[in-house]
Amino acid sequence: MSEIIFLIEEAAEGGYSAKAMGYSIFTDAGTIEEIKENIKDAIKCHFDDGELPKLVRMHFVHDEVFAL
Repeated sequence: MSEIIFLIEEAAEGGYSAKAMGYSIFTDAGTIEEIKENIKDAIKCHFDDGELPKLVRMHFVHDEVFAL
């Protein structure tokens, strides 16, 4: 596998949540650095050594709402 993409969102209670596109991999953390480490750990738990992706893409989703 060459790449895996994670959607990163700010959690309502603070911190961040991450979910992999196309895989049942989810994690959360308080900071960006922690979410990176948690994603690495989650990937290593989900895939065998020979199947690990070469690249991890973190796509940050930022919702902004305003009234007219």
